[in-house]
Amino acid sequence: MSAGRSMVPARVPSPPVAGAPAASEPRLPAGLRTVLVHDWLTGMRGGEKVLEALAELFPEAPIYTLVHRRGSVTPAIESHPIRVSWLGRLPSAARYYRRLLPLYPSAMAAMRLPAADLVLSSSHAAAKAVRKPAGATHVVYCHTPMRYLWDLYPDYFGPGRAGLATRAVMHWVKEPLRHWDVATARGVDHWLANSANVRERIRRLYGRESTVLHPFVDLTRFTPASPEVGERGWSSRRWLVVSALVPYKRIELAIAAAARSKQGLDIVGTGPEAARLRRIAAESGADVRFRGWLDEAALAQAYREAAVCLLPGEEDFGIAPLEAMAAGRPVVAFGRGGALETVVPGETGLFFTDPDPEALAAAIARASEIDWDPARIRARAETFSRARFLSRARELLAGYLASR
Repeated sequence: MSAGRSMVPARVPSPPVAGAPAASEPRLPAGLRTVLVHDWLTGMRGGEKVLEALAELFPEAPIYTLVHRRGSVTPAIESHPIRVSWLGRLPSAARYYRRLLPLYPSAMAAMRLPAADLVLSSSHAAAKAVRKPAGATHVVYCHTPMRYLWDLYPDYFGPGRAGLATRAVMHWVKEPLRHWDVATARGVDHWLANSANVRERIRRLYGRESTVLHPFVDLTRFTPASPEVGERGWSSRRWLVVSALVPYKRIELAIAAAARSKQGLDIVGTGPEAARLRRIAAESGADVRFRGWLDEAALAQAYREAAVCLLPGEEDFGIAPLEAMAAGRPVVAFGRGGALETVVPGETGLFFTDPDPEALAAAIARASEIDWDPARIRARAETFSRARFLSRARELLAGYLASR
């Protein structure tokens, strides 16, 4: 169904059924009409987990999105009324939505929201561009500005990354899309950034200030291994990467480091880079297993049994390191971006500073010599709890609404 004016936005029940605040915490106004907006619903990645938590605060709120593939997100999200743009009605849109980037502006411009007091967008692409209804407060939780239009444009659309036709199209639409991205940022009333790293990008690209609200890790899903598993030696464990297979993740560095060190590597995730990474692994002779996306239990077990979780690229924030730490496993991460806000060197992991396989392999070798304390690693993850996230989100949103 396309977005339409007839949709009645949610009114927060009194008292709320889900996400209820403690007696001492700020409460959202009774009768608050809320609409949620998200870029697309095609899988459960970090952004969708944040959306799921935000939706807990507004259990009746409709969710407006560009594209929705049914069954690809959790029942908690799909219990909400979901309204899809005209883009989502195109044939195979849920599969090829990334290729429809030039159509995002017109799809967002055509999206009509119902009357509302609060529009809360979860955005790393187009959601922040939605037109708010008259009188509404628009708050954007920004996972990142559109990385493939700005800092990482060559990684997505440079030679060897995209076909000739795609590069030609993007040559013509890149600047209009950038203009649209900046112009629509002016319609946002308040910005929440998922990290200090993203806060600086928002300031640099949009000229707007934002408040950092770190995402959370599900501490009930990811737990340390039993003592018996924990006693297994480092050499008997495989390295682990949990990631969408997209260019900026730099997963080829992990493959090359595994080949250099003759160490087994498991890669959990899917994405457009899968075929290229499989070729790289085959040509390198590395012992790499591509495991696709795993269900919750299998993913938790993969973390518990790994020697180390690798983060070879610069992340906006990066939830995988926190999941690894919740499972008591150390992290070796590229020393830039969001990892600087989660990994504590020598306590929960190590950094490498040069983006090359030799530096990554050397950092992992150093990590193998450290007697890591799973309980101490877990304690760091516990500072990024879901309860903390919801409490802070409620506090910030209540403040924004009170200042209207």
